[in-house]
Amino acid sequence: MRLRYHWKWLIVISSLLLLFLIVQGYLHTGFKQSLLFSSLIGLLVIAPFAYLIVRYLNQPIYNLTQRTIQSVSSYFRLETTSYHGNELDKLSKAIDEITIQFRNRINVVSKERDYLQTIFKGMAEGVLVVDERGRILVANHALRQLLHLPPSVANRTALEIIRNAQLEEAIRNAIQKESSTSFELNLPLPLGKTFEVNVVRIMPSPEEKGKEAEGVRGAIAVFHDITRLKELERIRQDFVANVSHELRTPLTTIKGYAETLLEGALKEEVAFKFIQVIKRQSDRLTKIVEDLLTLSKIELKEFLLKIEIFPFLELAEDVLRYTQEAAEKKKISISLEVPTPLMVKADRHYLEQILINLIDNAIKYGREGGKVIVSAVQKDQREIEVSVRDNGIGIPKEDLPRIFERFYRVDKGRSQELGGTGLGLSIVKHLVQTHGGKVWAESQLGEGSIFYFTLPHYS
Repeated sequence: MRLRYHWKWLIVISSLLLLFLIVQGYLHTGFKQSLLFSSLIGLLVIAPFAYLIVRYLNQPIYNLTQRTIQSVSSYFRLETTSYHGNELDKLSKAIDEITIQFRNRINVVSKERDYLQTIFKGMAEGVLVVDERGRILVANHALRQLLHLPPSVANRTALEIIRNAQLEEAIRNAIQKESSTSFELNLPLPLGKTFEVNVVRIMPSPEEKGKEAEGVRGAIAVFHDITRLKELERIRQDFVANVSHELRTPLTTIKGYAETLLEGALKEEVAFKFIQVIKRQSDRLTKIVEDLLTLSKIELKEFLLKIEIFPFLELAEDVLRYTQEAAEKKKISISLEVPTPLMVKADRHYLEQILINLIDNAIKYGREGGKVIVSAVQKDQREIEVSVRDNGIGIPKEDLPRIFERFYRVDKGRSQELGGTGLGLSIVKHLVQTHGGKVWAESQLGEGSIFYFTLPHYS
């Protein structure tokens, strides 16, 4: 194209020069005119031709200049710009303006892209973006972490990566039918998670709405991890069922014995035994209500810790004296393995309650003639670790994650027989956490259990 344009100019210049020489020669030799006069006449003859030819050859440049100026005004939504100078100057200025505007647009787009990427990276929710074919364009970091996605997911379908037909159908409906969908996505083990997924269509921009090929941009799916909420809902339902059962059992007993007494058994010999049963069940009800109130206060933080600094051994010895009678009934020996200078920073009353609950459990579920060991060691400069070990019946592995839940019992019949409320370990967990510590348990079925908790250390 460039070579052809140059040849056109070469031919035009050569033709004009040849015409000039012909006119000049004809006047100079044929009419014996002076060379100057002949040259002037020759120039006058070729001038119109030169003007028309140059105009014809410059017409593409003129058209290109006009279209470029119109593009600057319309595409970049600027006021109509007037450029001065010849056509090449105008074209050069218009191109410079386009370059500046494109550079500004690229900067704006780059900032928006960085902004969106920062949002995507900072979101706790997983985000999946697909194109109009259902192929993955973007999967943010949170989604990769939540679903353990492979490094490369681009240009693959959601069904290939997540393998869930419900999600694939929701994405297809969003793209084809313009319908937004919200549903719960339950993933099987090993993930074992539940998500609330919202799928919406990505609407085309106003410029693209009229173009059929660009009428669909794809869809976006947002994944909210509600596994914890579902777990809390399950715990709440279990709590309601358990507390109803725990309260109904003693109330039924009290009601039954009271009705028997009212029907005439009050004067019989068994009346005293009936009243003892009513008293025992009333005490159990009172204990359940007191533990519930204590647990509620701890969870709602409606109490203040009275932090003191004192020797842990001194408190442990007081707790052993309190639990000694229950231990002697089952011929269980309790020993302490606590360094004398070990100092703790805690609320003495609540720490005493933690130890009493753990040792009381060790005695209840310990073997006849067994042993319980209470030990404490300094882990580092900031905390100590306390453990209560028994050689009792142990806890099944599948029950260990739930033993600190309210009213959760491994052996419900045995626990009720021993007079437990099912709230002791839950109270222990919340009291330890209120002190800034951790609590956990280890156990081997048939060999015994070890309950650990940590406390701030005072040096």
